[in-house]
Amino acid sequence: MKRVLLKLSGEALAGEKKTGFDEPTVVGVAKQVKQLVDSGIEVGIVIGGGNFWRGRSSENIDRTKADQIGMLATVMNCIYVSEIFRFAGMKTQVFTPFVCGAFTELFSKDKANECFEKGMVAFFAGGTGHPYFSTDTTTVLRAIEIEAEVILLAKSIDGVYDCDPKSNPDAKKYDEITIQEVIDKRLQVVDLAASILCMENKMPMLVFGLNGDNSIVNTAGGNFSGTKVTV
Repeated sequence: MKRVLLKLSGEALAGEKKTGFDEPTVVGVAKQVKQLVDSGIEVGIVIGGGNFWRGRSSENIDRTKADQIGMLATVMNCIYVSEIFRFAGMKTQVFTPFVCGAFTELFSKDKANECFEKGMVAFFAGGTGHPYFSTDTTTVLRAIEIEAEVILLAKSIDGVYDCDPKSNPDAKKYDEITIQEVIDKRLQVVDLAASILCMENKMPMLVFGLNGDNSIVNTAGGNFSGTKVTV
């Protein structure tokens, strides 16, 4: 495995608090990613914003404005997590699709590739820069753009189920499923737009629980117990 796109759930980074950051969780993620980087794997990262903002559940805010707040939540997440990564001994760069003063670098594929050539971890914040597109879509889009081999989808649950395991204890977990089945069954691994992007561009995903023991390293090494989404 040469290059991967790791998607981190904002909620998963919040740990038991469900909001903000759980620093021991983020430090644990940083230590695992450092193992990947030290082994020669190039890592790009997208982080959701759900630990700060879920504007789509509000009926009192214009959808465009709500999505803009969500984009800024992902910028905060990436700046914070990238600093924890630096503390763990890695070099990082945060990219956004819009100008954020001196906080971030404006995204381009060439600049991202320069980061990877220098052994740096590239964070892709700010979503696509447009409303109505989720961080799921950003994840797949950036994975395609940087020519990642696979998306590592770290979630608060440990794989893909036929229904919500939090509300149904009899939910069935899939070991492997095609992206077409995900679309047909509306399983919401990622949203529909992201699923179609995966299908059209043949981008596979490995879905796993972030809180599992050494889960990122194990998944990248092929030793994981989550769900493989094939194309």
